[in-house]
Amino acid sequence: FFSPGFQVAPETKAVMKWLRSIPFVLSASLHGGELVVTYPYDYSRHPMEEKMFSPTPDEKVFKMLAKAYADAHPVISDQSELRCGGNFVKRGGIINGAEWYSFTGGMADFNYLHTNCFEVTVEVGCEKFPLEEELFTIWHENKGALLNYMEMVHRGIKGIVSDKFGNPIKNARISVRGIQHDVTTGN
Repeated sequence: FFSPGFQVAPETKAVMKWLRSIPFVLSASLHGGELVVTYPYDYSRHPMEEKMFSPTPDEKVFKMLAKAYADAHPVISDQSELRCGGNFVKRGGIINGAEWYSFTGGMADFNYLHTNCFEVTVEVGCEKFPLEEELFTIWHENKGALLNYMEMVHRGIKGIVSDKFGNPIKNARISVRGIQHDVTTGN
């Protein structure tokens, strides 16, 4: 998952441990520097790497999740190509992470490969380090989109895997025909 020689920071190790201990199913990472929603994979193993589309087996689900956020965001959903993030208008405000730029060690890829959690990355604004007085506006632009995204947790298959006595089965593998990515049950 990480490049050779890559040092994992203690706080990253703690988050990784936390993610493995609680059966999260949906998350988002908020960044600054652009106005777009990206989804895994963020890393392309292709020799050309940069700007190389790198879909997961759950490409359709990730696009649906990213669109749920982008479509509810008042600026990302704005069709003006002259605005911040306007270069993503023709893509609906979303892009596969590796197609935008490839990097190794991202949390969205880690979550998908090592947990049951599907994560998108939300670039909340074109300024990498917004001023304090801009945060209120950024919050209001993203609040409805975040709530819409969180509601996506109710999509898909839900249930309890149990034995013949009704006892939950921990770590049962769940497969969906046609998707080469299994998930496991929690506690």
